Amino acid sequence: MTITIIGLGLIGGSVGLELKTKRFSERIIGVDKNPEHCRIALERGLVDEIHKLVDAIQQSDLIILAVPVDSILTLLPFVLDHVTHQAVTDMGSTKLSITEQVRNHPKRGNYVASHPMAGTEFSGPLAAVQGLFNKKVGIICDMGLSNQKSLETITNLYMALNMRLVFMNSSDHDLHTAYVSHISHISSFALALTVLEKEQNEKNIMNLASGGFDSTVRLAASSAEMWVPVFDQNRDHVLEVMDTYIEKMTKFKEYIAAGDNKKVHELIRKANKIQKTLNSSPWKQQ
Repeated sequence: MTITIIGLGLIGGSVGLELKTKRFSERIIGVDKNPEHCRIALERGLVDEIHKLVDAIQQSDLIILAVPVDSILTLLPFVLDHVTHQAVTDMGSTKLSITEQVRNHPKRGNYVASHPMAGTEFSGPLAAVQGLFNKKVGIICDMGLSNQKSLETITNLYMALNMRLVFMNSSDHDLHTAYVSHISHISSFALALTVLEKEQNEKNIMNLASGGFDSTVRLAASSAEMWVPVFDQNRDHVLEVMDTYIEKMTKFKEYIAAGDNKKVHELIRKANKIQKTLNSSPWKQQ
């Protein structure tokens, strides 16, 4: 099988690295509009060759779109226009707006909407790592809209990445990811902005930062080019989650201001229950 990966950043590069290690594919073609990304991907062995988009599509059996979700909206219809037998998937963090974009496309059956729930705060081909997807959740959406051959190809892809498959529709995907992923990034961005605004002496931040702060603010280093389109495409669900989050923050503020330690204690005890939920959830990142 020949695979084309469009977008040679963290996700696309890590997919290429993993599939080459597992020998899932005989040949991996890379496509990226950034020449430096192409050079690094070749040097690191993330892909075997670099080609122009249409040439790569024509030579491939499987095409993976690993670019920001706003680019997927325009790129996916173009790719489907040029496929015959090829299976196509995207790895975007939103699904409904993307699937709606190609709902009536004559090659819709060749496309499988998917999302690997894996990543780091880093970006670009230098960030690609082996094992990024190991035992994480891989989501396949709207499986009834894909033909059997393409569905089997993408299922085998995620199994080769050693991911645990979850099946759902695009609308549910966007709602759930707003809660388990998107709000985490917004919270991290907001915390980083708060600390940077209030703590002008950056040396003090670094001296006092510990594991708790590091883990909470880590996602604030994530790429704006990736996350702004995600927040935009999943706007309604993200705003819903933010309203709930602000409501809980307001409760903490109200009780702390009133010196009502009993109420603060109750909120924290309720929050402690999340660990039990995470331990039983397929979304848990192991």
